[in-house]
Amino acid sequence: MSGSRIALPAGVSRRAAMASVLAGPGAWLAAPQAAHAGGQLEEPLIDSIRSALTAAIGSAAPPEPVFVSTEAKIVYLRWLGAMSDRLRRRKPDWEVRRDFLQTVWYEARRARLDESLVLGLIQVESGFRKFAMSNVGARGYMQVMPFWTRVIGDGDAAKLFHMQTNLRFGCVILRHYMDREKGDLFMALGRYNGSRGKDTYPNLVYGAQRQWLFENKIEA
Repeated sequence: MSGSRIALPAGVSRRAAMASVLAGPGAWLAAPQAAHAGGQLEEPLIDSIRSALTAAIGSAAPPEPVFVSTEAKIVYLRWLGAMSDRLRRRKPDWEVRRDFLQTVWYEARRARLDESLVLGLIQVESGFRKFAMSNVGARGYMQVMPFWTRVIGDGDAAKLFHMQTNLRFGCVILRHYMDREKGDLFMALGRYNGSRGKDTYPNLVYGAQRQWLFENKIEA
């Protein structure tokens, strides 16, 4: 990939950012990060896509795990325990961690995304801060731009600070970009950040994602 440059989070040097990509697990968990400015760009949507995205956002179903087998439930609980240990420094309260991780798991699977990808993106975008806001107005865990609430929601941008709302919008938007890019994650991440075709942001997410991989997985 080319060495194209995009803006990095406030207070994070290019050298430090790229070092974190190459570092082992825990590098990004060790220090607080500024909101990364998830600058999705507003673009025209044909009615069918707008309707599909609105429907995906609109379901009020709570994030309750459903399992096809006892084994699948056991794997989920192992995942939950492993992710909880890794997230402890960011979210010391067990119930807060559990609710957050359960919602990530639910919304990621609902959008056909890998949980580790969603967690890596959240790490880069907001450092797991619920009320993070970037200098361009992106909000919450997944740094969703407020225009999305007008395009496919009820227009209330304040709801992007609600955990499940933010995670649902973020996952649905990323899935939309994945579909637009025909499954090309690199290009989809570029769209999510407003830097399509540049490699800095996707590389940061890939590096963070490695810290949230979980090998003991089956279909749940």
